[in-house]
Amino acid sequence: MQFFEKRGGVLTMSEAIDLGMHRRELYLLRDRGDLEVISRGLYRLIELPEPSLPDFIPVSKKIQGGVICLISALAFHEITTQIPHFVYVALSSHAHKPKIAYPPMRYFWYSERLLTTGVQKYTIDGCIIKIFDIEKTLIDCVKFRNKIGMDIVLEALKMYWKSRKTNLDKLFEYAKLFHVEKILKPIMETIVSG
Repeated sequence: MQFFEKRGGVLTMSEAIDLGMHRRELYLLRDRGDLEVISRGLYRLIELPEPSLPDFIPVSKKIQGGVICLISALAFHEITTQIPHFVYVALSSHAHKPKIAYPPMRYFWYSERLLTTGVQKYTIDGCIIKIFDIEKTLIDCVKFRNKIGMDIVLEALKMYWKSRKTNLDKLFEYAKLFHVEKILKPIMETIVSG
């Protein structure tokens, strides 16, 4: 139990074994009702409060280098009315598709530059979660508009503008860096003038 408490209450089986626990101990704690299985090979102390973002925990613990992106990041930043049916995860273009049965995941392979720009780290539910900042998330949505839907992109950009927490310089800096400036500019002009 102390291993879990020192690590924020969530451990993968391999982390627990590396810390000196045996599989039998994990199974005993699970069977006794002290641990719950979040996802295959991922355990959480029952005594902790319910996690605020339980679907992000497997990404943090089981996908090295994964970054929450697109609709999941829009929802995190509260600039969409969409309820994601998947956890949207950005991976390195060299990464293999992770084997996670639950929650449902949708993967997008990014170049190294696209994957490492605009990443923010948050400690949520005892786990370090990597999520793209708002402006990078919006640029990714524009870039992947054919995969997520232009209606989602337009709604997010409008909500971003109305939030009054906009940083258009940063938004257009990312747009230029990732070659979507010509697509973004007329959309933002319409939103700003409307």
